[in-house]
Amino acid sequence: MLARVTEFAALARSGAYLAGDRRVSRQERTRWRTTFRTLAQDSIRALSGDDVNTAVRAVSVLVDLACETREYDYFRSEDPMEAARFVVSDAVAAMWARLRDTEGAGAMVEQAVKDLVRWERRWGWTRRGDGRVSAQEVSLASTLDGLLVVPDLWTLAARTYGDAVDEAVRKRAGSRRGRSQAELAQDLSQWNSVLVSRLSGPQHDELVDRLSAHPALARTLTDVPADT
Repeated sequence: MLARVTEFAALARSGAYLAGDRRVSRQERTRWRTTFRTLAQDSIRALSGDDVNTAVRAVSVLVDLACETREYDYFRSEDPMEAARFVVSDAVAAMWARLRDTEGAGAMVEQAVKDLVRWERRWGWTRRGDGRVSAQEVSLASTLDGLLVVPDLWTLAARTYGDAVDEAVRKRAGSRRGRSQAELAQDLSQWNSVLVSRLSGPQHDELVDRLSAHPALARTLTDVPADT
C-alpha cells in the first residue's frame, strides 16, 4: 500500500497525470480521482492494523500531495481535493488519534505539532473553499486542541512548536517552493491564539516570550483571534 501511494504521488509530481506519459495510461489519467480516493481509504483503514507507522507514512504522503495541489497543477481539475473528495482534516485526525492510542500522548503531540506546522492551511485544502469537501473540513488547530486534555501536553506542544517553525523556515530558505514566513504565520494564526490561551501562568512566560519573538510568528501570535 505504501509503495502504491508513494508511486502515485511521484507520478503526479512528475506531471504524468497531465500529459502523455507511458507510465500512466490515458484511461488512468482520467481516473486519477478514483485512484486517489481508493488509496486514501486504504491508507486510513490501515491505521487500525498492526503496522501503524507504515500506515501513518502513507497517509502523510497523501496529505503532503493534497497541500501541494492548492498551488500546483498535478491533475486536470479546477479543484483537485474537491474532485477526489479527500477531507484532509478527517484523515489527519484519524492518524493522530491512532498515534495517541498506540504510541502514547507524548509521542503523538510531538508528531502532531510538526504535522500541524507542515499542513495547516487557514482557508482549508480545496482551492475554491465552497464545495462539499470544504464544508466538512475543520482546522488542524481545533483538531489538536481537542486531543490535548492534560495541561502538561500543552507545555510539550509549545516546546515542540518553536522547533517545528524553525525547521519550516529553514526548509523554505533552501527552496523556491513552499510558503513564505507571512503565509506560514497566517496559516498558523488560529493555533497561535489557542496556544497562548492555554499557556497561562508565570511558569509559561519563557515559552510564550520565545514564541512571541519568533520572526515568523510575532505578528499573529497574540493579536489574531481564533477562527471558528
